[in-house]
Amino acid sequence: MRRPRLAEFVVRSKRREYFSNVKLLTFMFQLLSMGLVLLNTRQALTVNSLVFSGLLIGLTYLSNVLVQRYTKGDNYLIMIANMLFSIGIVMIYRINPALGERQLLLYTIGVGAFFIAYYFLHYTGHFWENKTFFFLGISIAMLAVTLVFGRTLGGATNWIEVAGFQFQPSEFTKITFAFFIAAFYANHAFFKQKLGGSLFLMIATYILIGIFFLQGELGTAIVFFAAMICAMIAFDRSRLLLFANIGLALAGLFVAYRLFGHIQVRFEVWLDPWADPDGRGYQILQSMFAVASGGLFGRGIGLGQPGTIPLAHSDFIFASIIEEMGIFMGIAISLLYLIVFYRGLKISLSQTNPFYKVLALVISMMFAAQAAIVIGGVLKLIPLTGMVLPFMAHGGSSLLASFVMLGALQYSSVEQYPEVALEIKE
Repeated sequence: MRRPRLAEFVVRSKRREYFSNVKLLTFMFQLLSMGLVLLNTRQALTVNSLVFSGLLIGLTYLSNVLVQRYTKGDNYLIMIANMLFSIGIVMIYRINPALGERQLLLYTIGVGAFFIAYYFLHYTGHFWENKTFFFLGISIAMLAVTLVFGRTLGGATNWIEVAGFQFQPSEFTKITFAFFIAAFYANHAFFKQKLGGSLFLMIATYILIGIFFLQGELGTAIVFFAAMICAMIAFDRSRLLLFANIGLALAGLFVAYRLFGHIQVRFEVWLDPWADPDGRGYQILQSMFAVASGGLFGRGIGLGQPGTIPLAHSDFIFASIIEEMGIFMGIAISLLYLIVFYRGLKISLSQTNPFYKVLALVISMMFAAQAAIVIGGVLKLIPLTGMVLPFMAHGGSSLLASFVMLGALQYSSVEQYPEVALEIKE
């Protein structure tokens, strides 16, 4: 039955109202928070600070409008990402204005990457559905090159320098790995008949995780494992393999702990940071002090001391935010990531194309797992992993990879939200 025009008009009007409210909320946060940064940090009201504030407001608003107008699908995804980005960049600019300006430039490139990913899949989407070995090969190649030629920073060999620019291939490997799992389950019948089914997926994933352990990249290895387990729970009938993977993960973690010194150090610091408060335990202790001093409502933007936290603009930006904006802001950030996961799960449930059904689930799980790992590490619930919060922390590789995955998730949602989500029964 054709949808009544009046009903379509009503739903469209409601959606426009919701979008307007979200954009207004983002605008109010940006305006007030940047005002507090300039007021409380006693920074001069220079042309640069005014231009930065104007560009921040203008670029995020423009991205919301462009996505709403020129893409189909779940337009709330970019709005959530913009809110997370706004919270993060305000804190980055408060700590170091130069880093904040660089982050805004990277955001502009990231939004461009979002549109490129969306339209690339729009015109070539079905071509990639059976390229399982291609995505696996690219993933292994990027990690192998990093292992051989990469630089070691912070205990992990995960940086490549090209023409003076440094980037982390492991961040972009998340994209190819997500597509690998999607292609695997889209062609599951072939792999079940020829290559042992889910055993092939397990072996391939553990090869990548093994390379991560050799690099000292514990966090991304956990994200990959979580993505594989999530996909197996949703699309694999064998519960025996699921429990076998959990057992293998525990055994592998024990073996890695015994073999690799940097993993032992992270566990020791997690268990007792006071054993070396001025050395190895300094980071997590400063993070805990910042969280404790922030309380429920924070000390106020510009009134805290995030500069005492090492890597306050990247690895520990969550602690910096809680110190000045409070635990309630930390809860709000966690809920925003939870909403991204929920909407990704909803997209996966509604998608009929097997490839994009799996892709939506894996990407949303990666966002959720990465956020949970970082927040858990900052709060000393789990050992530190060296990962950063998607869309929030300073860093080009993470931001660009996150926007590319968000663009793929946006395209995966087209089938669910072609125009308006409205069902009318006669």
